Amino acid sequence: MRTARTAATLMAVVALAAGCSSSGGKTSEDKADGSTGGKSAGTPRMKIAMVTHSGEGDTFWDIVQSGAKQAAAKDNVQFLYSNDKEAKGQAELVQSAIDKKVDGIVVTLAKPEAMKAVLAKAKDAGIPVVTINSGGEFSQRFGALTHIGQDESVAGEAVGSELNERGRKKALCVIHEQGNVSLEQRCAGVKKTFKGTVENLNVDGTDAPSSQSSIEAKLQAAKDIDAVVALGAPVAAVAVKAKQDAGSEAEVDTFDLNAAVVKSLKAKDVGFAVDQQPYLQGYLAVDELWLYRTNANVIGGGKPVLTGPAIVTEKDVPKLEKYTARGTR
Repeated sequence: MRTARTAATLMAVVALAAGCSSSGGKTSEDKADGSTGGKSAGTPRMKIAMVTHSGEGDTFWDIVQSGAKQAAAKDNVQFLYSNDKEAKGQAELVQSAIDKKVDGIVVTLAKPEAMKAVLAKAKDAGIPVVTINSGGEFSQRFGALTHIGQDESVAGEAVGSELNERGRKKALCVIHEQGNVSLEQRCAGVKKTFKGTVENLNVDGTDAPSSQSSIEAKLQAAKDIDAVVALGAPVAAVAVKAKQDAGSEAEVDTFDLNAAVVKSLKAKDVGFAVDQQPYLQGYLAVDELWLYRTNANVIGGGKPVLTGPAIVTEKDVPKLEKYTARGTR
């Protein structure tokens, strides 16, 4: 993998912490009891909540949870997971976590302004917060200890540069959740470095048939599109089907990695993927809150801790297959 940006702080933390669900609705909660067979930390039992903006069926968050649960088992933490794709609902879930007097909150900032007030309440309640995945530029402003994820603009720029190397001329950037600042930053990043033209297409990522029809119609109407950039692994699978049905020669590329994407890379149905290491985002977020509570540590000194981006191609498949199969990459 050709890493577009590195973070020395991340490497140091991984060395320190070495130990190695399908998304529900608004009221879903997933509890890990720490019984994974390993010996957990001898520190007092903690309760940490993770609240994300995940929509139904987004497998990316299964991988995030996998990392979080592994860290929770190691750290003697009760892990609570909930999600709502609507900003208001997500804020209500954060308030619920505050009411439960959790010891820490992990949250995404896909629609940051909707989270500002409730995160202020968490701060007033003395509950430390770590942001992950999206809205990193708002993290410190909203009082979080740190942000863990990739710089979305940099990730988009890496895609634009990769498309240049592949000789592409016209790209379709598929935004599967309107209003999500991270997705908009990705497409903007692509436009910044790509020498060709980029057109955005908004679809509903929770409605696969509708998304496929929209992408297919666009490819049929614009035969000169030679690259489709999906902003998530589930959308990549939809885009591959749309391309085939449209009889298009466009290359499908995607952000994010999972077992299905690795299979598509191997079959050359997908040209390349951008890996932001979601397992690390979940693992390090829980570990950071545990470290802060037990030793007043702040990973990265409060600066963003980068987990990506890295460009993955079919050449990387052999070393990734076993990890994606077990749901950790």
